[in-house]
Amino acid sequence: MSNKYCLIMAGGSGTRFWPRSRKAKPKQFLTIFGNESLIQATISRFGNFIPDESIYIVSNKGQKEVLEQQTTRLPKENLIYEPVGKNTLPAIGLAALFIAKKDPDGLLVVSPADHLTQNDALFQETIESAAKIAQEKNGIVTIGITPNTPATGYGYIEIADEIQIGQTIKSYAVNRFVEKPNLEKAKEYISSGRFFWNAGIFVFKVSVFLEAVQKHAPKLYTDLLKIAETIGTESYEQVLDIIYNQVDSISIDYGIMEKADNVFLVQGDFVWNDLGSWEEVYKYDQQKDENQNVKSGEVVFINSKNSYVSAPNSLVAVVGLDDIIVVQEGDTILVCKRDQAEEIKHVVAELTKRNLNQYL
Repeated sequence: MSNKYCLIMAGGSGTRFWPRSRKAKPKQFLTIFGNESLIQATISRFGNFIPDESIYIVSNKGQKEVLEQQTTRLPKENLIYEPVGKNTLPAIGLAALFIAKKDPDGLLVVSPADHLTQNDALFQETIESAAKIAQEKNGIVTIGITPNTPATGYGYIEIADEIQIGQTIKSYAVNRFVEKPNLEKAKEYISSGRFFWNAGIFVFKVSVFLEAVQKHAPKLYTDLLKIAETIGTESYEQVLDIIYNQVDSISIDYGIMEKADNVFLVQGDFVWNDLGSWEEVYKYDQQKDENQNVKSGEVVFINSKNSYVSAPNSLVAVVGLDDIIVVQEGDTILVCKRDQAEEIKHVVAELTKRNLNQYL
């Protein structure tokens, strides 16, 4: 089998994790569970079976300082910076250029930096099964999480026929990708047994991926070739800035996965959570008290239940309130209903509108 590489995508802004997540230190660099930040935990997860020198990260220039601080185990030349965020397809394409120079037929595992998983052994077995399919069928393989609830916050993938080429985990050809559904549609998907959550984890040969870009996103492919010519030269930064600012912002799902005919899914039965909001942190946390409250820091709950409070630098008392989220960071405090956690991103938009940059 070809050599395996890992690309961790770490350029997100994490607006739904305000006020803890800021421009200089967004969500993926926060330590929410355990002793490692989310990105460090992701590196450790893949480091169990992929050498550190084969793990790459794509991020943005504004995160350079914190990224280097948190990734000292990786070679600095494996840290790739976008001049500006352009969604997942250009980011993966840029990183793929560096790996292609080293090993064009290498198998690349692409993963977000800020997801949590449990059962590392099963996770590794799942990735190995995806790698086998990518190798033998020249496929673009995605990991589909077996859904346990009709969630409306995830995209879904519908499977076609099961495939058997000696992999250890159930795997299928992909019929289609669908956008985040409403609750009624999500219930239909779950009851059918043919839909999986889209985890945003992909496995493919670098050469197969670049061929897909050439076929389905030819303009981006032409731009990537121009950048590739300058890698390792003094003109790289300048050329990257000029070209990258002009490329279209497009996701790998829309740009490649929904169009390609060599897409496969490997069933992911390990525990997975994309930690999309503080509400997801509350649900994931196993340290709930008898009233189903979760606290971090000095917190007093009186006649309150089903709430999450994180206050590392102050005392917070919650009296007579249920189903709330409170997060304190420096001189900033967030208070919201748990069922409104997705709306926190609008706070960031409002602060931006008011030019209150000291809180961003």
